[in-house]
Amino acid sequence: MAMELTKEQQALLDGEQGPVVAKVVKTLVMYGECFGAQKMAPVTSEKGHLVTSFGLSMMSPVFELMDELISADLLGQPFSVDPRPLDPNVPQNFLQKTLFGIMYKKQADYEAQLDKLGLMGGDAFTCTCYLDEVGNKPQEGDILSWAESSAVVYANSVLGARCNRNSGIIELFGSLVGFVPYFGLLTDDGRKATWVIEVDTEERPEAQVLGSAIGMKVMEDVPYIKGLDKWFGGSLSGDARDYLKDMGAATASNGAVGLFHVANLTPEAKAQGEALLTEGAQVYKIDDAELRRVQESYPIIWKDASAKPKLCFVGCPHLTENQLQEWTEKLTAKLKRNRLAKVVVPTVFTAAPAVVENFKKTSAYKKLADTGVVVSSICPLMYMNNPLCNSKPTITSSNKLRTYTKARYYKDAEILELISGGGVS
Repeated sequence: MAMELTKEQQALLDGEQGPVVAKVVKTLVMYGECFGAQKMAPVTSEKGHLVTSFGLSMMSPVFELMDELISADLLGQPFSVDPRPLDPNVPQNFLQKTLFGIMYKKQADYEAQLDKLGLMGGDAFTCTCYLDEVGNKPQEGDILSWAESSAVVYANSVLGARCNRNSGIIELFGSLVGFVPYFGLLTDDGRKATWVIEVDTEERPEAQVLGSAIGMKVMEDVPYIKGLDKWFGGSLSGDARDYLKDMGAATASNGAVGLFHVANLTPEAKAQGEALLTEGAQVYKIDDAELRRVQESYPIIWKDASAKPKLCFVGCPHLTENQLQEWTEKLTAKLKRNRLAKVVVPTVFTAAPAVVENFKKTSAYKKLADTGVVVSSICPLMYMNNPLCNSKPTITSSNKLRTYTKARYYKDAEILELISGGGVS
């Protein structure tokens, strides 16, 4: 192997702790060498995060692998995992229920495997594992072994942790043995920005559209964003974190961004400023006209483009409690103005299980439930990722869900109008 390993790592590769551990290390070495890594870096975060949360019946190789890891008594970091694909409270007809039963018939068995490998608990199923309520928030400078594009870009950018965009199972291997290949976003050079994004808009840009524009332009590169901090007073407040969560998810799904810097706002940008820029960094200017162009470029792939929406998802990635509160306030006010008691489109708001439990303790929860909105911890993408659900005219304010399914994108304000009986011009 060309990679330089420590004596301890080499011993694991040589089989000191058995053939299963040796295969895990060999896989990480081969993975790292594909990207030019010359050594391993210790995982310093307390917890990991897995992207593979679904017990699809066709994933038998994954289930077999999990059994092999369990039989070898491998137990590394405790970890959270992406949202579950199922929730009986989310609207579904008989055919959909039947299909879900077939598709995800291994869900319970798979969750039992995850539990044996170190799953944090039954409420650890979320793409927003870094929220305080969930309990998997890394510290600035921590090296992680995570997957899940929206979680990785948030941890890198907003929290200042260090993690590459790992694939499923690779992130588990790093958590199990406690080290990952050292390359890319783990390195100082890999965190330098090769793009300058100049934001110049009349109003605060829609997070999901701004993220989409950036992602499609820079792809996997690192952008340094100027002009956005003024909308947050230069403070990384709860509102700013919510915004960057949604913006980052769009950069990661509409492109392949794993890290962004926001001038005067995110940790590394505040500490290093324009020293983060590489020489000859490209410039992309974003104004209101550019954002309109980006949104208008989204294809409408419903079979009938004029169909009335039959389902709405809000929360991909999962909403924070503050966002749930804001949506409840705006929705109830809009319904009252339109003299309606309930939403006119079946609507699902999604959030982490722990966030939902906290939200249920507030007066806002009953107000929202009375509107007919379902609050769930489901993964909208996994719900939509089949022919029956994908054929249903579904609307969303998530650019990630739009990208990976046939859901049609609308801005938050437009979604509010549509589900409360108004129209969109």
